[in-house]
Amino acid sequence: MKFALITAVLLSSIGIANAASVDKGKALVEKANCASCHGAGLNAPILPVYPKLAGQYSDYLYYALKAYKVGNGNPQYGRNNAIMGSQVQAFSDADLQDIAAYIASLPGNFVIKK
Repeated sequence: MKFALITAVLLSSIGIANAASVDKGKALVEKANCASCHGAGLNAPILPVYPKLAGQYSDYLYYALKAYKVGNGNPQYGRNNAIMGSQVQAFSDADLQDIAAYIASLPGNFVIKK
């Protein structure tokens, strides 16, 4: 019982220490000018080939950004896109988590097909 309590306290403190910052993410998104391709509110892409990002799950966004950073050097995990690959290289993992948290906080207008 004592071990379970200690484990729970440790795990909760780790989660708090690694919590992503929506405010930092917003600043990073603005600095990187993500809206230049993904449009206003990251929900109105300038071309149909660019995805709507607003409202996506933060975990999905983080792993997608991380995969662009890894690139095609790892075909099982990486994503190959010259624009996105160069955009994410300067960001740390914490930055990518902050970016993902901010984008996930934006209102999106996805349509769920039935």
